[in-house]
Amino acid sequence: MKILRDFRLQFAGALLLCSVWAAGGAPGPRIGPGLHSTIPAGYKVITLKPSGATVSLIALVECPELEGAQQFSQGLNATIVSAQGVTLRQFPQTFSFRVTATLRKTLIESADGTFATQEDPQQFLMKIWFRLKAYDGLEMHEVQPQAVTMIGVPSDIPYDERVYRVAFDVGKVPVTDRFVLEVLSPEGEKLAHFSLALL
Repeated sequence: MKILRDFRLQFAGALLLCSVWAAGGAPGPRIGPGLHSTIPAGYKVITLKPSGATVSLIALVECPELEGAQQFSQGLNATIVSAQGVTLRQFPQTFSFRVTATLRKTLIESADGTFATQEDPQQFLMKIWFRLKAYDGLEMHEVQPQAVTMIGVPSDIPYDERVYRVAFDVGKVPVTDRFVLEVLSPEGEKLAHFSLALL
């Protein structure tokens, strides 16, 4: 039974490899672990002045289409192959950033910088907003959010943490494009940025 099971696993692997080749040739060596539908995008810690409150901004990318995808090769030969064995030519059209803005001591890192504001710290968390920049080489254009949703605790309840889901539809763009989400203060000044690139 073990031999039969091993054979079936090898046969399934061979079929997947053939499907990858059929989609555009042998993909080359695999680079790193596979992707998941949620991808950490980084964090930033700032201190508000004069209140002294510490704000941690933590970002995740949410993109179900990337679950199980894998990068093969590097440099000019790099490709992204989906879990179904299809080489991706275009960037996933829809994805979202989930951004947590919290006054809690969730990170042990010290603040990266300070930001002057007269806003109450809890109100400050309620008034941040977002901007996405898309880069194709040196060319850049902005993409407006399709939706910005506050998830978790309702906005009318005072709280020391806010979680935002910022959804985008970027249309049809090459898989080589890269995106930078900027988190902005109530006055429109940049607080942090989080990047998303597949290649």
